[in-house]
Amino acid sequence: MVLDVMLPGLDGVAVCRRLRQAGHRVPVLMLTARGEVPDRVAGLDAGADDYLTKPFSFDELLARLRALHRRAADAVAATLTAGDLTLDPATRRVTRGGTEVEMSAREFDILALLMARAGQCVTRFQILDEVWDGEADLRSNVIDVYIATLRGKVDKPFGRHAIETLRGAGYRLRQDGG
Repeated sequence: MVLDVMLPGLDGVAVCRRLRQAGHRVPVLMLTARGEVPDRVAGLDAGADDYLTKPFSFDELLARLRALHRRAADAVAATLTAGDLTLDPATRRVTRGGTEVEMSAREFDILALLMARAGQCVTRFQILDEVWDGEADLRSNVIDVYIATLRGKVDKPFGRHAIETLRGAGYRLRQDGG
């Protein structure tokens, strides 16, 4: 997340602090014209992962965002669980109730995204952006097909309903695993 410090109303430092207090772990880069040491310290102490002052090089901004993305990807490498559904990114194995579930690389990546954000809405755009790097057409039904396949592998055979459709919004994986 790129967060400007000087937002109208609630400033970026307060927004970041509230995100962290609510338990959100999204990487945050503060972007601001306030470059004094006390300003940078306040932003970082509020929970920002990085702080960039204006004017800045666009190449530097992109490099910092790539670095934040790498660190976030490393942090997500821990095993994810939702009820008896377990996903291990290191071994790329999925189990439901101790039974291993075979799946393709894309299915695994979609499930990993849903599990990393269990209980939250994951939009079609987020799935396209993170799993396909935005290469697929948002108007196609490719995501619907993959979600149906995932349900057929991790829900239906086990009598569960973990993957929910949020009409007009996206999908959500139930935190209790269904």
